[in-house]
Amino acid sequence: MSDLPKFVELHEEGPREGFQIEKKHYPIEQRAALVEAIAEAGVKKIQVGSYVSPRAVPTMADSGDLFKIIKRKEDVRYTLLWLNEKGFQQAYDTPGISLDPKLLFYTTDEFSQRNNNCTAAEMRERQKGWLDAYQAKGLGVESAYIVTAFGCNFEGHVSIKAVTDNVQWILDTFAERDLSLPNIILADTVGWANPQEVKRRIGAVREMIPDARIGMHIHDTRGAGIANFVAAMEMGVDLFEGSVAGLGGCPFAGHGDFNAAGNVCTEDMAFIAQEMGIETGIDLDKLIDAARLAEEIIGRPLNGRVMHSGSLDKFKR
Repeated sequence: MSDLPKFVELHEEGPREGFQIEKKHYPIEQRAALVEAIAEAGVKKIQVGSYVSPRAVPTMADSGDLFKIIKRKEDVRYTLLWLNEKGFQQAYDTPGISLDPKLLFYTTDEFSQRNNNCTAAEMRERQKGWLDAYQAKGLGVESAYIVTAFGCNFEGHVSIKAVTDNVQWILDTFAERDLSLPNIILADTVGWANPQEVKRRIGAVREMIPDARIGMHIHDTRGAGIANFVAAMEMGVDLFEGSVAGLGGCPFAGHGDFNAAGNVCTEDMAFIAQEMGIETGIDLDKLIDAARLAEEIIGRPLNGRVMHSGSLDKFKR
């Protein structure tokens, strides 16, 4: 049974996740131009950079400076990633950032150690401190991410129970604090998902929290990104994160070739949704222009499909 949404919300992560994995550092002027091009295409939430360890991710060390030069649109949210309370405080103190309080959960210890230097259980406990920090500033949690929700390059298969245990923690903790449930984002962090597993895991989460909004953070590591996007839409999911031109990937994921680590292309998702009659609020031609700008900045061919082929509009006239 299909339960396609009428509208899907596409969030952009390329300016952060795209450039964090690159060995070369790109000037903030070029990255700002890309952010502005994405915003001009109608994307309403763009993750611009991150406040994380500059030793671990040196390409994001100038994120604060990048925020200062972006020409903002009033109806666009410009956000940052943080992985601890110190990073959140930096974000809170930076003018112009749209805060999107989040929680992070892991399904495997090895990936958690590489990304956050702690076990999955320890990271889960740390989320109580994150909640305290948010509540102290009068902020609600927007999204809770379950990382490596489909599989892990270091520990292999991830059970559905490893996902739902985190969901149960969210349910219990938010009930104790009398908080509204956040969006639940299932992250295919290292590209293990397939359409069948997408439907199975979304179904398992929805059984537990039928009223919560579910989203997906999709990687196209093995070419299944768009198929997984469609499978999630068929389950009624209407919130997705992608990366213009297929930029990016996690630098700690252990891929043999970092070029395979990228996120699903935002413009490819927009194209498929629109061809299926699902609204996105995005100007596809302008987003294609942004993807081509990303390729120009990076200086090598990128993985997007529609950015090279164009949309079908000119053929339908």
